[in-house]
Amino acid sequence: MAEAESPLMTDSAANATLNATEAANATAKFVATPEGTAVAYGSLVLMALLPIFFGALRSVNCAKSKNSCDMPETITSRDAARFPIIASCTLFGLYLFFKIFSQAYINLLLSLYFFILGILALSHTLSPAMNKVFPANLPNKQYQLLFTQGTGETKEEIVNYEFDTKDLVCLAFSSVVGVWYLLKKHWIANNLFGLAFALNGVELLHLNNVSTGCILLGGLFVYDVFWVFGTNVMVTVARSFEAPIKLVFPQDLLEKGLAANNFAMLGLGDIVIPGIFIALLLRFDVSLKKNSRTYFYTSFLAYILGLGLTIYVMHTFKHAQPALLYLVPACIGFPVIVAVVKGELTEMFRACYRLCATVPSC
Repeated sequence: MAEAESPLMTDSAANATLNATEAANATAKFVATPEGTAVAYGSLVLMALLPIFFGALRSVNCAKSKNSCDMPETITSRDAARFPIIASCTLFGLYLFFKIFSQAYINLLLSLYFFILGILALSHTLSPAMNKVFPANLPNKQYQLLFTQGTGETKEEIVNYEFDTKDLVCLAFSSVVGVWYLLKKHWIANNLFGLAFALNGVELLHLNNVSTGCILLGGLFVYDVFWVFGTNVMVTVARSFEAPIKLVFPQDLLEKGLAANNFAMLGLGDIVIPGIFIALLLRFDVSLKKNSRTYFYTSFLAYILGLGLTIYVMHTFKHAQPALLYLVPACIGFPVIVAVVKGELTEMFRACYRLCATVPSC
């Protein structure tokens, strides 16, 4: 869980923050046109759905990977129960850092950290697509990165990663995007890294059962509401935090094109947290062997409705909203109602035991 927690705890800094506008300059406040607002929010919704949909599909088979770094990280009920506390400490710690130390130096260190993570995440995301478009007539050499500790009978593998020429091509492209982000902080580069982080999170973070998912979402529901409505901590950190931990889209794109700079934003936590629950329900659908994706499509639709409601309320009241306030009841409530109607409620909450045949990491 240690490796999985780090990016998610950082994501919590922007979790559930949908910001209507940014200051156009020091003296005037930009007012988005209805068309610009519709384009921005529609794009955010689309970008949120893509990593959930494809990450869930990839999560079904990712545990079969031979590379140890591609193995899913399983979240237990104990992890889920303590995660909101850890996330709260991290969030408040970042808030204090931004208040005490220079924001520029903190963001410089964070940029370097996410530069490396972003390259690896984007490379992993592009790998399946590269396998399909890579020319068959080009040699695809195999490589292995192996680190061991000790000798003889005490020899122990620390890292055993297999890759090929296709992976190196993905790494080269991702490095170009990384340099672009590091130098320009352009919103497109930010979103490429953000989408990669979100997709990898949905794919590689596995809940061990539906009960654990309910504990995790329930705890973060309370966490989200408290830090958004109870304090200004989350909004302050989200605005100060210059890292690809949120998806952004300009509301002045129609006026300024790619140079637009007045953004609406959505924290990656609002994608990854519901996304791993939706991915679990897809694996449950697969385990039922009924050639049906009822629970997956139900929860996916519930996510769309919940996110749409978040945007509507935020736009109406002109205030940042804790998205999990709307997403959690929708993503849990809709599948539970379907399970009750189909008489599969008990079976759904024992999903992990049924999934073990499909996903060995259970």
